[in-house]
Amino acid sequence: MRKKKTLVVGALLAAAAFTLSACGSGDGDKPVAVVSAEPGSDRAATVLDQPFEKPDLVLTDTHGKQFDLRAETKGKPTLIYFGYTHCPDVCPLTMNNLAVAKKEVEKDKQLTRAQKDSLRIVFVSTDPERDTPSALGTWLKGIDPAVVGLTGDFATVQAGARSLGISVEPPKKEKDGKIVSTHGTQVIAFSPKTDEGYVVYGQDATVDDYTKDLPKIIKGENP
Repeated sequence: MRKKKTLVVGALLAAAAFTLSACGSGDGDKPVAVVSAEPGSDRAATVLDQPFEKPDLVLTDTHGKQFDLRAETKGKPTLIYFGYTHCPDVCPLTMNNLAVAKKEVEKDKQLTRAQKDSLRIVFVSTDPERDTPSALGTWLKGIDPAVVGLTGDFATVQAGARSLGISVEPPKKEKDGKIVSTHGTQVIAFSPKTDEGYVVYGQDATVDDYTKDLPKIIKGENP
C-alpha cells in the first residue's frame, strides 16, 4: 500500500539532499549509475502543507521556441521532472512510468476530455550542453511526444530546481572519460487550482502510484 505523509518545506529540503541520481556514460563503456535515497523513504506521494511556488523558468522547448513555464502551464495540472537524456536508468524509467500512467488515465470515464487534455508533463534537462532541442525532442518522441521538453542555460535550470528543493549539479567528466550528471529524482505535481507544487514523488513511485493519483491531481485534489 502506498504511504502518504504531510511534510513542511524545510523537511523536504533536508530530504532532497539524500535523493540524488548520479549517472554517467563514456564511449565504449557501459553506463554507470549510483543512486542513493533517504533511509525509510518508501512513500510514493508526499503532500506538502507548504506548497512550492512554481519556478519562474523561461527555457527553450524541443521546437526551438521560448517556453515560459508559468504562463504556459497556468491553471493546468503539471508534473515536472529534472533529468537528462543520457541517463541510463532513473530518468527513462520515471518518464516511462508517467507516460504509461497518462495513457491509463485516458480510460477514466469520470474525467472529461478537457480535464484529460489539460495535463502537462514537463521534462527539464540538467545536461543542456548535450540535450539540444533536437536531441531532447528525439528522446521524448520514444516516450511520449506530448511531454514538454525544456533545455537552456544550466544556471537557470539549476536555480529553478533549487527553488523546488531539488539538487542539480553541473555535469562533469571523470578521469575515465565518463560524463556524470547528478540530480534530484523527485517529481513535483502542481495543482491547477493554485499553480503551486503540492505533491512530491520519489524515484520509487510506480506506474500504479501515478495512475491512482493523476485523476485527483488533474482535479487539484490531494492524492
